[in-house]
Amino acid sequence: MLKKDIPRIAISIGDFNGIGPEIILKSLSDLDLGTSTPVIISPKEIITSVLSYLPYDLDVNYSDDVTGLQSGTINVLTFAVDNMKLTPGIQSALSGKAAMQSIEQCIHLCMNHEVDAMVTAPISKEAVNLAGYEIPGHTEFLATQTSTDSVLMMLVSGDLRVALVTTHIPVKDVSEAITPDVIKEKVEILSSSLIHDFGITNPKIAVFGLNPHAGDGGVIGKEEIDVITPTLKMIREERKDITLHGPFPADGFFGQQLHKHHDAILAMYHDQGLAPFKLLSFGKGVNFTAGLPIIRTSPDHGTAFDIAGKGVANPSSFKEAYKQAVELANKRLSED
Repeated sequence: MLKKDIPRIAISIGDFNGIGPEIILKSLSDLDLGTSTPVIISPKEIITSVLSYLPYDLDVNYSDDVTGLQSGTINVLTFAVDNMKLTPGIQSALSGKAAMQSIEQCIHLCMNHEVDAMVTAPISKEAVNLAGYEIPGHTEFLATQTSTDSVLMMLVSGDLRVALVTTHIPVKDVSEAITPDVIKEKVEILSSSLIHDFGITNPKIAVFGLNPHAGDGGVIGKEEIDVITPTLKMIREERKDITLHGPFPADGFFGQQLHKHHDAILAMYHDQGLAPFKLLSFGKGVNFTAGLPIIRTSPDHGTAFDIAGKGVANPSSFKEAYKQAVELANKRLSED
């Protein structure tokens, strides 16, 4: 029997030749199954194989249909993979295809309200491309599959929240991609998420510049003068319910502990925001996709093929991603 009063969390298996299956099972090994119901979407062989080298005696319910899911246990919603073969550390079209099939099923379950949130284990973009999927990343695929025009990649660790204006694009294309409309759109999604998902009234947001020293008055670049600063001024005039500071030089911001005085940071590109975030989050960061009609979180690391299958992967980030999904799902359930 599947209880409806506690959140049901779908979990994509990720690339099964990476550490995804291991960190999932490690994370769920000490989970209080009375407060949420995990539903792993995976070929059965993956789960049984990984459990064979982990020191856990887990209560697992295997089912090939959602009607067979149960509360109070770890559920595995199984699907078949032809010529199934587990090869830890090796990227393959087989593992890439299975990873995407699992994600697609998670999205379907969320969109049909059969689960309340989803947590995605790491995928390999190379393996996914070998399988015939041409996607830049999870975030963009989720937006397409849920018919969402714009989403925001946000990394969360406690009160530290770092969001990105641009995500998985080459650095050489970042400047051109940063337009007034895009900045305004990302600020809108970020502020809405801070208010509605995280319960922060009148959020305070710090915005980074693009260039070193935020352009140094135009000496090192004019994007701050021509695009970022005037856009922030326009948003301030329109949105009296949020506080926008910036554009800040990115290099000194964290060193001056300014992140402790803001509810979120909006960085201009991937590494500008994520490099300091991962340093400060001590391996417990969570990737949250804001702007979707569904809840999606993930750990803030990759597949770690070099240690796959060895039983030594650290599940801390995945545990936090699962806890964040449960917290957000509970908030939405309480509002229904």
